[in-house]
Amino acid sequence: AMSKSAVKISSDLLSNPLCEQEPAFLEMVTAFDTAMKRMDSFNQEKISIIQTIIISGNMFSVFPSLNMAVKRREQTLQDYKRLQSKVEKYEEKERTGPVLAKLHQ
Repeated sequence: AMSKSAVKISSDLLSNPLCEQEPAFLEMVTAFDTAMKRMDSFNQEKISIIQTIIISGNMFSVFPSLNMAVKRREQTLQDYKRLQSKVEKYEEKERTGPVLAKLHQ
């Protein structure tokens, strides 16, 4: 959005009547406009590449630690679900000493 705003500002400056009166100002504004358009196209290219990497899942090959963190999270989630089912099983049983000890554990 920022680069789009810069392109709009530069094109607005080009349409300013002062550009017709001052050739030096016109030259500077034209250079600024060209630079802003190049920056915008560069930013659009970067956005396209980033979206392609994220959508295709190549970010895991670029950031192996991210892939490992996702795997650790999945493993921890499975462990949590397994332990949660044990807790629910012990909560359903009669409240005796050994059951309460296992439930607390």
